[in-house]
Amino acid sequence: MPLESCMILLDNSQYMLNGDYIPTRLSAQTDAANLLVTHKTQSNPESTVGIIAMSGGIHSSGENADGVELLVSPTDDMGKILAALHGIPVRGSGDSSVSGVDVAASVQVASLALKHRRNKNGQQRIVIFVGSPLTHVESRALVKAGKTLKKNNVAIDVVALGELEENEPKLKDLVDAANGNNEEKLCHLVTIPTGVLPSDVLVGSPIIHGGSGGGGVAGDAMAGGVSGGMDGFAEFGGVDPNMDPELAMALRVSMEEERARQERLAREQAATAQNEESKAEGGANDEGNNGNMDVDNAQGETSETGAGLAAAMMDDMGDEDALLQQALAMSMAENQPKSDSADEEKEDNIPPGDTAMMDADEDDEDAAMQMAVRMSLQDAEVANTDSSSSSQQQQFQDPQFVNQLLGSLPGVDQNDPEIRSALENLNKSNQEKEDDKKSNDDSDKK
Repeated sequence: MPLESCMILLDNSQYMLNGDYIPTRLSAQTDAANLLVTHKTQSNPESTVGIIAMSGGIHSSGENADGVELLVSPTDDMGKILAALHGIPVRGSGDSSVSGVDVAASVQVASLALKHRRNKNGQQRIVIFVGSPLTHVESRALVKAGKTLKKNNVAIDVVALGELEENEPKLKDLVDAANGNNEEKLCHLVTIPTGVLPSDVLVGSPIIHGGSGGGGVAGDAMAGGVSGGMDGFAEFGGVDPNMDPELAMALRVSMEEERARQERLAREQAATAQNEESKAEGGANDEGNNGNMDVDNAQGETSETGAGLAAAMMDDMGDEDALLQQALAMSMAENQPKSDSADEEKEDNIPPGDTAMMDADEDDEDAAMQMAVRMSLQDAEVANTDSSSSSQQQQFQDPQFVNQLLGSLPGVDQNDPEIRSALENLNKSNQEKEDDKKSNDDSDKK
């Protein structure tokens, strides 16, 4: 944290004895101021802190002009600071007709104290606690005080505890005037809900951690107290480093090691998931290649099947060609009578003499054809009769056939001498005829 000189303004009016904050507003304010002092001095060894008590009553009037009391000038002596915090008296009459504190006068005194600080290099800041009603304080005066602080490069943080409905709008005007039109908001407003410890809210507020939280930061009743304190000590495992610095540091180191281990595990898991995704993509690509091969094989089979079908179609086309040729031949044959009729028409144009000669020639040809057919039929009949007679003669020349034939006749004795002599004579005559035929054939060949 950078070097800083801070003035803490405490409200010590009679209103701070109210018990809406545990145990009282004054005790809760002292606890929160103690936290601020510890944080400021430990964040930078050269930082200084001062204490101012804003007693009750209208301190800007003549007889009460010394109402604002500077308890400790900006210093780094923790003993003086803590003694001033725990020795603040309660002042004022508690009259509701007057305001508890004069914020504008208290801010002016704090600015003068910061002007005379020991180290002029550090940043200037005022932290003011307001627990009294600002009934008779005009917003215009607070805005003027805020502009003066901005002009002198003094930042202001306001902690409002109690009387929030009446004080919050006016205090917000003060903070907005101190911030001006700067994009980085260095002044903050923190409201403490009733029943919540102010120290728990401040731990998680921009007043402790710094930053540009804006013109106003409002704490919720439960979240502002418990979760605010836990968030402030989150880096130390929920332990206040001011109470036990060694334990807080040990918890912080342990938490950093655990965070590093979890980050390493997250990176390993991410790498494993990425490898699995790459493997899954590779498997998908292999399946795609296999699918492509199957598609190619199917296409090859389809092409082969198509080739077979084409060949079959070619065969069918060959058959169809043959049928077409037959149909053409038949059509030509059917067209021939038409040519004959055309010839007949031509013959009609021939002279009568020529026609008679042609008719005579046709009659002679028809007669010759009929004679040739009859002669061929007679030759066939003669050939058939000759073959039948020759076969019959051959059968009668066979002795066995003749014996069987004679045996089948009733009343004929095969052993009769006359029948035997007749058969022998028949065989001799047949044998002589055959010899004569052979001799004739031999002579013809010669």
